[in-house]
Amino acid sequence: MSPELISILVLVVVFVIATTRSVNMGALAFAAAFGVGGLVADLDADGIFAGFPGDLFVVLVGVTYLFAIARANGTTDWLVHAAVRLVRGRVALIPWVMFALTGVLTAIGAVSPAAVAIVAPIALSFAARYGISPLLMGAMVVHGAQAGGFSPISIYGTIVNGIVEREELPGNEVVLFLASLAANLVIAGVVFVVCGGLKLWARGAVDEPGDDDTDSDVNAPGGVSAPGTTRLTAARTATLTSLLALVIAVLVLDLDAGLTAITLAVVLSTLWPEDSRRAVGQIAWPTVLLICGVLTYIGVLDEMGTITWAGEGVGGIGVPLLAAVLLCYIGALVSAFASSVGIMGALIPLAVPFLERGEIGAVGMVAALAVSATVVDVSPFSTNGALVLAAAPDVDRERFFRQLMVYGGIVVAVVPAAAWLVMVVPGWG
Repeated sequence: MSPELISILVLVVVFVIATTRSVNMGALAFAAAFGVGGLVADLDADGIFAGFPGDLFVVLVGVTYLFAIARANGTTDWLVHAAVRLVRGRVALIPWVMFALTGVLTAIGAVSPAAVAIVAPIALSFAARYGISPLLMGAMVVHGAQAGGFSPISIYGTIVNGIVEREELPGNEVVLFLASLAANLVIAGVVFVVCGGLKLWARGAVDEPGDDDTDSDVNAPGGVSAPGTTRLTAARTATLTSLLALVIAVLVLDLDAGLTAITLAVVLSTLWPEDSRRAVGQIAWPTVLLICGVLTYIGVLDEMGTITWAGEGVGGIGVPLLAAVLLCYIGALVSAFASSVGIMGALIPLAVPFLERGEIGAVGMVAALAVSATVVDVSPFSTNGALVLAAAPDVDRERFFRQLMVYGGIVVAVVPAAAWLVMVVPGWG
């Protein structure tokens, strides 16, 4: 049995044990990385830890810490009230507002995880207050980010268009952008209906209490503040300023979201230590362990060539349409655990031989790969999915994790085939 196949089978075992025995999958993945990396791939500790997502670790800790402070001092409640007033009490519109907000952020140049890190905690706090499915709200945020993710001036768009140009393939920036926008809009519409969005419409508008001078009751049932708590205090004003500073630092100054968030959280903690003491316990440590462990193991797979091995095996198939759909599935599956841009950078060149022969339209193939590799970012193992999982207040995290994993699995199973059928089979470009 080849080392690559062994590494894939071990990953399956990790999933099975974590699902059936309720063991943290991250801890299992660290053990698997140690075993497979050391015994099968002959990697030393440095080679195993090469895949440890240090940047994601800092983002998860920093962002959840900062927004835990915001929840503790009532800032997120103030933002929720502001959002309700913006849509005149129509709760059903809020998921679409969050979809549009993250879409605009990524379309104008924000990295997708940065946009999700900014919007998800606010969106999930709103969901907790008004009894909206966290899966619905989280999916709307992530799909919104991907809807704008391939605009000609976006990070994803410029990278993929650059790969296409480097490989001397026909390209169309507008088609790529509109394909991702349409795909994510359709998926968001389906999720909205399936996860209770129509019931939100039936609820109509809600009445928001007026401002008063009482402080937020952070011990209110459900972990959200009691009504009548929307006035701005010094702590809330400082926290809102910090959140604005985070947006500017990430989107304008191109600073790291995690390091910036931790720095701002430390400043707020120093000024208001009581809020900080409550917030530290709300950092999503089980989620951090889970995500970092799984991604470390995926790093081992990458280090030992498993991902390249699988891609090359598919690329060598003599039936172009079959190879195309399999590449889309590989892109979706691997991207659910790893870098979306990274996997596109690896798979587009594998499709070059039959694209150059004109057997499949290059524009449609690139668009299908782009959609397949990014819509799966709702997976709890991807950066965006992990941020949503970590940002959700007052939820059963194991249950929410399973929901995201099942939803991610459905997306992986359905979307690549749909993208292939709509974009590749008709022969776009």
